[in-house]
Amino acid sequence: MDGDRVEIDGGIMEGGGQILRVSTALSCLLGLPIRVCRIRAGRSQPGLRPQHLSGLEVIRDLCEGKLEGGEIGSTEITFTPGKIKGGTHIADTKTAGSVCLLMQVAMPCVLFAASPSELRLKGGTNAEMAPQIDYTVMVFKPIVEKFNFTFNCDIKKRGYYPQGGGEVVVQMSPVKELSPINLTERGTVTKIYGRAFVAGALPIKLAKDMSAAAVRCIRKEIRDLYINIQAVREPDDQAFGTGSGIIIVAETSTGCLLAGSSLGKRGKNSDKVGIEAAEILLRNLKHGGTVDDSLQDQLIIFMALAKGVSRVKSGPITLHTQTAIHFAEQLTKAKFTVTKSEEEDPNKDTYIIECQGMGMINPNL
Repeated sequence: MDGDRVEIDGGIMEGGGQILRVSTALSCLLGLPIRVCRIRAGRSQPGLRPQHLSGLEVIRDLCEGKLEGGEIGSTEITFTPGKIKGGTHIADTKTAGSVCLLMQVAMPCVLFAASPSELRLKGGTNAEMAPQIDYTVMVFKPIVEKFNFTFNCDIKKRGYYPQGGGEVVVQMSPVKELSPINLTERGTVTKIYGRAFVAGALPIKLAKDMSAAAVRCIRKEIRDLYINIQAVREPDDQAFGTGSGIIIVAETSTGCLLAGSSLGKRGKNSDKVGIEAAEILLRNLKHGGTVDDSLQDQLIIFMALAKGVSRVKSGPITLHTQTAIHFAEQLTKAKFTVTKSEEEDPNKDTYIIECQGMGMINPNL
């Protein structure tokens, strides 16, 4: 088999866990054995961390594949996929490792399973360096469902840094194929809403302060729009540990959703958390794209798998997105082009990501 193994260099470009997620998901979908070397070579702690390992293990279990080199700190793995099956699968990082990143690796695979799947994902729901679960539900879900599939995401328990302890249950049915998407018309912002949350030992006042600071910051740029950022305290039986944060979503007349979010941490002023999220949102609104920086790279794998041409207008292309495109092209027959968007105001940094998808067909349906 080794002659046919695709070699993946895990240390190039963004050089992080994303390379592992994109390439093992595609390996699983295409039945391609891979070897990934130099895993997270540029990171301060190279090799597999607990969340990367649990992502690999859930993919292995989904398709009854073979994983070699699957231990913490390992900088090389080989993976030989089997046949994707539905049913219930559990992935537990046993840390605050992000459940959203586990979802990123597993979701494309179970779309092409033989029967409906339930993913029980355990770890951090609101973690640094990853989308918050609120982002996944409020932004990622409605947009990714434009590829013509649906999923249900039930937040059983929220979990925060450092222990994690959260649990999210994702249910989805397989599809025959994915439709392409066309997200090129931004429209005008029609509403701005969000949630500022505290959990555990923190007082609701912090959530109110985050919300108020965010509204003040947005008001400087956008004066005439009603902004509704709810301050909430997560119920004790639905949260493990202590955490705080905020997500703010802007919805446009064409149904685009762009967001800014931020997490509180010890010693960080709650006004600052609110302002940080507001500034990220305003930056995403300024570039004129239809997707924000966090969604851009998450759509690449679905564009690659879809049948037909997908087009997405975005702001400056992130390194995460460039990396996802590189590995999607290396492993599938999809072809991407990125061009500067012409019709825009020349001061705007807007691009069109176009993809001729490979048209993956579910062999089980």
